[in-house]
Amino acid sequence: MKISIFGMGYVGLSNAILLAQNNEVSAIDIDLKKIHLINNKKSPIKDKEIEDYFKNKKLNLHASKFSISAIEGSKFIIIATPTNYDPERNYFDTSSVEEIIKAISNLDFNPSIVIRSTIPIGFVKKMRMKFQKENIFYCPEFLREGKALYDNLYPSRIIIGSKSMESKEFSKVLKNSCIKDNIKIIHTGKDEAEAIKLFSNSYLAMRVAFFNELDSFSFLKDLNTVDIINGVGLDPRIGDFYNNPSFGYGGYCLPKDTKQLRSNFDGIPQNIISAIVESNDTRIKFIADSIIKKKPRVVGIYKLAMKSNSDNFRDSSILKVAESIIKHSINLIIFEPQIDESEFDGIEIVKNLQEFKTRSDIILTNRVDHDLQDAIEKVFTRDIYSTDD
Repeated sequence: MKISIFGMGYVGLSNAILLAQNNEVSAIDIDLKKIHLINNKKSPIKDKEIEDYFKNKKLNLHASKFSISAIEGSKFIIIATPTNYDPERNYFDTSSVEEIIKAISNLDFNPSIVIRSTIPIGFVKKMRMKFQKENIFYCPEFLREGKALYDNLYPSRIIIGSKSMESKEFSKVLKNSCIKDNIKIIHTGKDEAEAIKLFSNSYLAMRVAFFNELDSFSFLKDLNTVDIINGVGLDPRIGDFYNNPSFGYGGYCLPKDTKQLRSNFDGIPQNIISAIVESNDTRIKFIADSIIKKKPRVVGIYKLAMKSNSDNFRDSSILKVAESIIKHSINLIIFEPQIDESEFDGIEIVKNLQEFKTRSDIILTNRVDHDLQDAIEKVFTRDIYSTDD
């Protein structure tokens, strides 16, 4: 079977490799550098499983820019392009998805369109009416940065926002490419699948916010955060997972998905969803204020990614903390091996780690690793378990 996939970010690339084990996959992107890397079996993103599969697995995968010939004959076309929430307009920008649907709707053949980008509730219904195409459906992804392919190979569940024959065939295509057995597959209505994605990510954001507020309380009351979280987590209804404090949730999904869900509640009574968004802003301000009170001359930002195995800086909470600190005339420097330039957003990049540690009065890091152990007395973090989950 031929399958085409638009967008080679975390979602699109991990889907491409998953499906290229058993199918012919055409990977479409606008970035020529990314296309070149994929065709040379090199991963453009940091992901251990993706790197391993490129190196060791036989994949029927070819990347290119968009052309009719690249997608011709595809049974399914997967859209995994970026969508962003615009807080000023209270609007989820789905233009990249709509442009692809428009282009596909004019083709001579009639492939099923599978949307894996994050979309607002009611989007598929709107697209079906706009383009007079019934074979458009949503299949939400539930992936972690740095473990995108792993989470495709061992999915928690497969959700398909359709009960059509085409959607059931697609769910089998996904299942047949997975390693995990006994995968729960749920076929729902259009809007329900969209809601599952937004509510799932908002719940995860709520959990992060809860343990961060627990940590803020412990910090200011001079209590032992570890003991409290360990004790709370022993309740099996709560569990000892996804409970490591941080500077706030960030990354590709949680910030925009919680705000998007909040906007979908327009006219519907709610308190929790708004509180999740506001709690994250409060946590970031709390961290920044805690640094500012120490009156350092130079604050060093150790790595910008949210997680230790990620190369994504987008909406990273440590960057928002840095924005608050710099407003108080405190000098900032950054150590980030993934940046080749000499500065980032006007902040100096220090290439030498030892120089970075020497020059910093305080080293701000969301997650601690062994490279900071010889300067641990300078480190400010809320990381207590040294894990990303």
